[in-house]
Amino acid sequence: MCNGARLARAIAGATQKMLTQTLRTLQRDGLVARSATDSVPPRVEYQLTPLGESLLPVVDMVTEWAQRHIGDIDTARAAYDSA
Repeated sequence: MCNGARLARAIAGATQKMLTQTLRTLQRDGLVARSATDSVPPRVEYQLTPLGESLLPVVDMVTEWAQRHIGDIDTARAAYDSA
């Protein structure tokens, strides 16, 4: 489980509004589950659903691809920017 404040710290540059909208969309799509507690202050936590967890291998593959090709991407960006 992860709370919203922890997510906001982990995602640099994300506004609270954008984070909330994204989490609501992911919840609507069935990828995350939201639970709120009656503590003071109120606490909201998010957890991947089984459907969300099924995406982890895909995310791992994309991450691996990006790490393997970051040099190619940097080269392509530099060529584009200098043109």
